[in-house]
Amino acid sequence: MLIHLHDIAAVFVSVLAWLFIGFSTGFALHKVPVRHFDHDTWLTRPRSFEDGGSFYQRRLRIRSWKDRLPEKGDLFPDGFSKRHIINRSTEHLERFMAETRRAETVHWLNLSAGPLFLIWCRPLLGAFMILFGICAHLPFVMVQRYNRERLSRLLRRRSATS
Repeated sequence: MLIHLHDIAAVFVSVLAWLFIGFSTGFALHKVPVRHFDHDTWLTRPRSFEDGGSFYQRRLRIRSWKDRLPEKGDLFPDGFSKRHIINRSTEHLERFMAETRRAETVHWLNLSAGPLFLIWCRPLLGAFMILFGICAHLPFVMVQRYNRERLSRLLRRRSATS
């Protein structure tokens, strides 16, 4: 702990920090052109354990809770809501996939900020803030990965029939 704060002050600063981190990473990545998210990276590439997305349904029953999470892809001007597929064109589905990569990256960046809280939080409170970050952002990462696998499967089927 580099900055000594009373626990109540540390919690208050932490709440403000989580809000600032969330909005600033969302805004910053919103400004990145979509072409930077049109392909998988080491962070967003499918993993073998995901089994084409079925891991998330089989083990976590993701379909029963994913729609309860807030969707803020359209929070900023010209944003892209991932709540529903509004157009089944290949271009729209590819854009949707790119936006899931953008959202996943935002949530990974937010989650990675957790250790910063140790600057002003005692170790136990800092650990709680890190755990909060994991609990707050990992479900969104899982939803993006699950939906992207479903979209990828749909696009593969479409290209196989054409």
